[in-house]
Amino acid sequence: LISNSSDALDKIRYESLTDATKLDSEKALKIDIIPDSEAKTLTIRDTGIGMTKSDLVNNLGTIAKSGTKAFMEALSAGADISMIGQFGVGFYSAYLVADTVVVTTKHNDDEQYIWKSSAGGSFTIELDQGPSIGRGTRICLHLKEDQEEYLTEKRLKEIVKKHSQFIGYPISLQVEKERDLEVSDDEDEEEKKDEEKKE
Repeated sequence: LISNSSDALDKIRYESLTDATKLDSEKALKIDIIPDSEAKTLTIRDTGIGMTKSDLVNNLGTIAKSGTKAFMEALSAGADISMIGQFGVGFYSAYLVADTVVVTTKHNDDEQYIWKSSAGGSFTIELDQGPSIGRGTRICLHLKEDQEEYLTEKRLKEIVKKHSQFIGYPISLQVEKERDLEVSDDEDEEEKKDEEKKE
């Protein structure tokens, strides 16, 4: 998915060479990875070229085009999962870890759309009335219960380092940090005094 984002960024960068206004909707060319352990979603967001409605239908809507069927058949016959590249599966590899995939996308020449599918082969596309993403694509994976390791900082960093080290755009991973603060006795007493004053 990060490679797809990189390709989309290459396309908009190439278009901007002949028409600088193509970047007006979003100057920064980047990829963001946003895990949400509460919602159990993993979001990959890029500021690439985005997709038109017909791109969504043609690129994401055809299971045969992606080779997913052949890959799933080979997998059930005992093929190694690392063979995924041979089948040109690309986008549909998301369904190895997710039950539902929601793609929000905005191309400069079209409206913002939401594409949604739950791996059964059928999908919906609707006009997005929500806040604009500017330009690009946001892929939100609703992870299967047994795939929550893909929400951990360690696992995501491993995957990005292993498979995306030659991507020429910044990739940021949103992380949650916790820190313990020690409260001195003085501060503790001040808080108690404040509480007494309130009463």
